[in-house]
Amino acid sequence: MTIHDSPRGQGIQVISRAAAVLRLLGQETGGLSLGQIAAHVDLPRSTVQRIVGALSAEGFVSTGGGSGRIKLGPEIQSLGLSLTIGPLDRLRPIMRQISEATGETVDLAILRDGRMLFVDQIVGRHRLRTVSSIGETFPLATTANGKAALSCLDEATAATLLEVDLHGTPVSEQRRSELLLEIAAIRNGALAADEDEHTDGISALGFGVADRSGEVLALSVPVPSSRYLTIKDTLVAALTAARHSLAKT
Repeated sequence: MTIHDSPRGQGIQVISRAAAVLRLLGQETGGLSLGQIAAHVDLPRSTVQRIVGALSAEGFVSTGGGSGRIKLGPEIQSLGLSLTIGPLDRLRPIMRQISEATGETVDLAILRDGRMLFVDQIVGRHRLRTVSSIGETFPLATTANGKAALSCLDEATAATLLEVDLHGTPVSEQRRSELLLEIAAIRNGALAADEDEHTDGISALGFGVADRSGEVLALSVPVPSSRYLTIKDTLVAALTAARHSLAKT
């Protein structure tokens, strides 16, 4: 009997497979079907169905909504939030300050495993607004919160994470250089921007925070691009004031 055939080995294999499914769903925030998950993680559909069933029973994935698509569940979202309970206590009043000044939605994300994990949100007053789900993850190179987080790191670390994030993406060397210059400018005081880069029709501004615990977080304000230019000056003023408030604490 090999270690893989033993009860312990089989248990490790099940955990590994479940982790692969959860990582995949964290990247595919719109949800996936059982067949799509099976193809991505290279497992039989029946195996994936059993894993998803077990994860669903624990609240780690959600299979509701009528679309038949499987997404990360509320328990994963709760765990993500618990990771930042200290920083959250400090940043939530600042998030409210920004939202009240702009009327817009304010997001909080934390750098986790080369992605931005969305952990909290103050929903804005506008009927047309952008709303993401806690527990979703986002890339670094094309989001305001990702660029903001990278600016909190030293140049070598930021460049390494950026390269990993861009792996497999058809990006020119010129664009890579532009991104590094953009991150350097953010590190020197500019706000991080995403102007229709990650999602067509959505733009955002934000800044990063290196917490005392060593966590790297980012506050960002996503807005429909249709009103972005109209309110950009208001966003800049509110985010700049918030960043100054944090610097004094």
